Amino acid sequence: MNAVAHPQPSAEADSGTEQDLWALFGHSTAVFATLSGPSHTLEAANAAFLAAIGPGARARTSVPIGDLMPGLAEQGILALLDRVYRTGKRHTGTDARVVLGSGTNAREAFFDFTYEPRVDESGTVTGVYVIGFETTQVKHAQRLTAEHRALLEQIARQAPLEQVLEGMARAIEELSPEEVLVSVLLVDDEGRHLRHGAAPSLPDFYNQAIDGTPIGDGVGSCGTAAFRRQMVIVDDIATHPYWDGFQDLAAAAGVASCWSTPILARDGALLGTFAMYHPSPRAPQDFDLVLARLFADTAALAIERHQAEQARLAAETREKAARDDLAFLLEASTSLSAGLDYIPTLQRLAACCVRGVAPLCAIDVVEGGRVRRIAAAATTRDAEEQLLDSRFPAQNAGEDVIARVLASGKSEIARAPQRPGPWHDAGVTGYLCIPLLDRGRPFGTLTALTSGAGTLDGHAIALAEELARRAAAAALNARQFTERVALARDLQAGLLVPTIPPLPGATAAAFYHPAGEGLDIGGDFYDVFPLPDGTWAFVLGDVCGRGAIAATTTGLVRHTARAVAPLLPGPVSVVQAINTALLDRPESHGTGFVSLVYGQFADTRDGLDIALVRAGHTLPVLIDTRHVARAVETDGLLLGISEDAELTERRMRLKPLESLLLYTDGITEARNAEGEQFGDERLTDTLTGRLKGSYSAEDVISTLINEVRAFTGLAGVDDDQAALVLTATGAASHLAAAETD
Repeated sequence: MNAVAHPQPSAEADSGTEQDLWALFGHSTAVFATLSGPSHTLEAANAAFLAAIGPGARARTSVPIGDLMPGLAEQGILALLDRVYRTGKRHTGTDARVVLGSGTNAREAFFDFTYEPRVDESGTVTGVYVIGFETTQVKHAQRLTAEHRALLEQIARQAPLEQVLEGMARAIEELSPEEVLVSVLLVDDEGRHLRHGAAPSLPDFYNQAIDGTPIGDGVGSCGTAAFRRQMVIVDDIATHPYWDGFQDLAAAAGVASCWSTPILARDGALLGTFAMYHPSPRAPQDFDLVLARLFADTAALAIERHQAEQARLAAETREKAARDDLAFLLEASTSLSAGLDYIPTLQRLAACCVRGVAPLCAIDVVEGGRVRRIAAAATTRDAEEQLLDSRFPAQNAGEDVIARVLASGKSEIARAPQRPGPWHDAGVTGYLCIPLLDRGRPFGTLTALTSGAGTLDGHAIALAEELARRAAAAALNARQFTERVALARDLQAGLLVPTIPPLPGATAAAFYHPAGEGLDIGGDFYDVFPLPDGTWAFVLGDVCGRGAIAATTTGLVRHTARAVAPLLPGPVSVVQAINTALLDRPESHGTGFVSLVYGQFADTRDGLDIALVRAGHTLPVLIDTRHVARAVETDGLLLGISEDAELTERRMRLKPLESLLLYTDGITEARNAEGEQFGDERLTDTLTGRLKGSYSAEDVISTLINEVRAFTGLAGVDDDQAALVLTATGAASHLAAAETD
């Protein structure tokens, strides 16, 4: 008896029941078959049953079902049929797994089924009805949904891309009804090649061979799919032209067909390819196409999420690097500007370079037409000393790097010479030489040296060049400041008496302290000089203002006094001449007023005869023989304001061991931390009773200045301070001179 699509019921069976079953299942998608006897011989089956068990059994009836489907015994199905046949009791099962077919034709299927006993009119069991509904697609859909949900959860948790792609590949391989091997390739950064992403079941040698596949038309299934942006199906690799040159590789890997789907981003950008390989030539079925589309979209989501995360991390890394660079440059700038000395500034530059750029650094500058190394820094003291004492990378082995950079004004980076010499001895492998520029002209170089496997990338080069730019500015400022300080000191020295010469019948001492730190020129001045008639002149004063303008006025006053004093009869006329000179000076030389005390003294056996003029200055202080200090009252207006200065000459005799103190207001106006001034009264109190025995002019100065410094403390000095003391020796000096004669 041959099985047909619509088989007729057996004559032995109950005609009513049989007819009803065939009416229900004969054309149904549900499987239906009638089995007879204890061997479960297939008597009849509908088309769905024949399709389910495979084409090889369609023309075979009157054959035991176990012979048609040998695997049923191992799967326990024959035992169930036996039990229904023996007991006459129905058996029902759900989601029963059945392997249909054998070998390459075997497939997994799932059924909800019922085994119903067939009975004759006498109630004897004559066979079994098999009624079932295949749930394979539902089962696969459930598994597919579960696997897809798990992948989406992994993507949401930002699991590593490699983990997501490998999990996806394994899920597809398990879900596919037939054997399939999955590969995911990713587009490289340049968009020209496909790189390995995941392929857990393909051989390693195959994955390595296709890693880096070019994107191009006709370059395998994946290269072509990526190029065309559409699915490419190759059902027989051995004969397809896309695989020319790769057939042997595919055969060695055990793959015979390949379907590749491009993985596209939401904006259409190519992300990679998703390939399904089979061990035998075949075309994809609908289920395969659904898998390919679904998981290509899932892979796109995972890749885009990964790229977004990588972009975020890269942005954070760049931001952190930018913050680190800014912090380094701010720290370096602070360090470079910590002092105003030229060479220490460049030494700090070398130290900053070692902290942030390279393990070795040397600074060379041009001085007097020659290159001189003035600073070096290294991670070890020995390397630093070796670098400071050596001449590389300047004049060794014909590699005059520094000379080239000084000539061109452009940075140079290269590997160190690979031969014996200073480079090799110091372990230097490469260098970066950057010019230090002054208005575009090199005045020196910064040379960063690498060692071992260290290299200088573009980021390090940019950082070093910015550091060099800032350092050059700081070094030039320091050099200009150093030069200005030297100029100011030279000018200040020219405005002061280097040392007070020996005086007849007197000793003298002076104190001078400008408020600035060496750059500003003070406006206070003093002078002591002889006159032709054997007398001596002295002057102490204060010019309104500071700096060069004040210096010109200071010089004008001192030089005028020295010039006219030998020619004019007394202090009043000398001070009048100074006032006239101040009024006649060009406006470009300043217009500030001047206060001073000018006097002349002559030595006598009874002390010093002094004639002095006070012009708007602080009052002179007399320290008498009882060591009591008091102000010497005398009138006089400031100079440089009016032609009529209303000057008054004051005459006095300075007895032996008496002193006359002249000082500027920087001393009495000095303030402590609370803002209180030192004051005139505190000055006289300081000098009263503090001086013992035969004190000297130096003792007066030191006593006063020590007290002022103790009073101001950390508040410091905010105005110039100057003082001049004359102490009479009188008869004692004459007696000593007579004994010498």
